[in-house]
Formats: sequence, structure tokens, C-alpha cells
Amino acid sequence: MGDVKVYTKKGDAGQTSMLSGERVSKSDAHIAAVGDLDELSVAIGFARLAHPARGDALKEIQKQLYQLSAVVSFAGDEPHERFQLEAGAVDRLEKLIDEIEAGLPALKDFIYPGLTEAGCRVHFARVVARRAERTLALLPDGKRNACVPFINRLSDLLFVMAREVENDGGAGEEIYKKK
Repeated sequence: MGDVKVYTKKGDAGQTSMLSGERVSKSDAHIAAVGDLDELSVAIGFARLAHPARGDALKEIQKQLYQLSAVVSFAGDEPHERFQLEAGAVDRLEKLIDEIEAGLPALKDFIYPGLTEAGCRVHFARVVARRAERTLALLPDGKRNACVPFINRLSDLLFVMAREVENDGGAGEEIYKKK
């Protein structure tokens, strides 16, 4: 078997292939959304390093992001039946949010991210999730409805995980106060 190269040169003219094989512009909203999901997966990789106690849950989320990328990158306005998140994926995120929040002090004010590197890494993943959510919101209804609730809940989860890792590390939280 010959050497397999990473580069194919097929995208040099500004086009790429959807999972279905359809060629589209690299500026297509679907490709932008897949790119944001890919970036989110990398940001979650940093969050895994920063918060190893939640590493298994974050790795599972990375798997789900691959599934969402498949939902988005298959041609058509509706998700392909083969590419769906598992039933209950959003509910599982909500359950984990509730579990983590139960161990955190009540939050009544805005907080500044940045008391620890670990907290910043998880907060960074949260804001990348919010950007991916905005990009996904531009897709046709079927795909948007298949993806946005999960990413919305994921950003909430990352917020409470960031609070958890900062509190677990003894940093606490720095509250925003209007002067």
C-alpha cells in the first residue's frame, strides 16, 4: 500500500465535500458550523486537561460533537436518520448540570472568569460553545432543532464545570460589582 497523504488539493478552489459527497463552498453555513464544532471539540480537549475529574463526561461530549458534525454535514435541510444524537442526550447534560450545581454556592451575581488557568480553559470552551450555537442557529430548522438544544445545554454545563474547578482548586469566585 502506498503512502497516504493528508493533503488532497481538492479544496484548493474553495470547495469541500459534505458527508453525503455533495461539493459546496467552504463559506457555506454548514461548513462554518462543522468548523465551529471542530473548534469546540478542541476547546473541550483543553477543558478535559484542566478538569480531569470530569474527563470522562467531556470525552463523551466530544463523541457527541462528532455526531452533530455528521448531522450538519449531510446534504439536505433535515438530519439524516443515520446521524442523530442518542435519545436523552440533552437530559443527561441537564442531570450533570444539576449534580454539579448542588455542590456549588448559590450564584446571584456575574462572575469574572480567570482566577485559575483550569477555570479559564473551561470558560473558554463555554464561549466557543456559544459561538457554535450562534452558527448552528443559522441552519435550516431541522438541523438547527437537532443541534442547538444540545449545544445550549452544553454551554450551561461548561459554565458550572468552570465554577466547580475553580472552587475545587480553592480559588472561589470573583463577583462583578458595579461601582
